Amino acid sequence: MMNFILRLFTAGHFVISLLFLAGAIALIGLAALQMWQSIQLFDEVPIMQRLNAVLESIAILAVAVAALELGQTILEEEVQRGTQMSTPTRVRRFLSRFMVVLIVALSIETVVLTFRFAKESPQYLPYAASIGFAAATMLAAWGLFIWLNRSAEHLEPEGMQAAKREDRELEKIAKGEGADKP
Repeated sequence: MMNFILRLFTAGHFVISLLFLAGAIALIGLAALQMWQSIQLFDEVPIMQRLNAVLESIAILAVAVAALELGQTILEEEVQRGTQMSTPTRVRRFLSRFMVVLIVALSIETVVLTFRFAKESPQYLPYAASIGFAAATMLAAWGLFIWLNRSAEHLEPEGMQAAKREDRELEKIAKGEGADKP
């Protein structure tokens, strides 16, 4: 019975990763459409409106990258590896992948909003700066988390070695070499 329930969780994670993929594909399509519309040179559209549309496309693509990365992380960590988030190595690894995506997406959004607000609505620049500050704070907190958890690698060296072995196996599978080939 417990094995069946664990398989349901794996199936749920698989469905979630597929939905992240579908969302990312939809966002990529919307960003491409918006980009295409913004560069139509024969339309009578002011240059600033074109620039804003291009910047908005970039922001949408940043969210698409985040969705793709989260879907891939869930697929690799929860479905392909079939591991539980019970060890410090797994938690740090999952959190690190998530934080990289989130910080990059927020940083890109800060740049996009800064460009837009600098020309159109300078009174909103503090809002863009607050997003950048949030991204910087998250980056600093993540660095502190990693620094404070360095000792976990010494307490759990076998977990780190197992994760590295799994990485090598997954790389072989991704290259089409198979898991049991040298």
